[in-house]
Amino acid sequence: AEIYLSQPGLGTVLGARVLAEFGDDPHRYQDHKARRNYAGTSPITRASGRRTVVLARYARNRRLGDAVHQWAFCALNASPGARAYYDQLRARGTSHHAALRQLGNRLVGILHGCLKTRTRYDETNAWAHRQAAAA
Repeated sequence: AEIYLSQPGLGTVLGARVLAEFGDDPHRYQDHKARRNYAGTSPITRASGRRTVVLARYARNRRLGDAVHQWAFCALNASPGARAYYDQLRARGTSHHAALRQLGNRLVGILHGCLKTRTRYDETNAWAHRQAAAA
């Protein structure tokens, strides 16, 4: 619970909801992609011949998806890195909900990394690769 509560935008109620939906088995998800797929934040890419379509995932845990969406919205005020990522997506023309879904996808990956290494959230480590690319 300490790692969950260290995440930006997760308080006691929303953190408990996310923890309950993900479960507490450390070996349940093989990697960050499996955790993102379960949350429903990762996109589906369909390619056939010349055409490639990227769609939102519709087969998902809806309670967890709603919790991650709320988490991403709350993280906008709690994390400067999350806010910068959201603003960058919006500047490219991404809609509000699509930008929140992408931010939620990123936050789920960060959570998986923290759980894997058993460390608390650190703002500089979580968004360092984004800041280095911007510089």
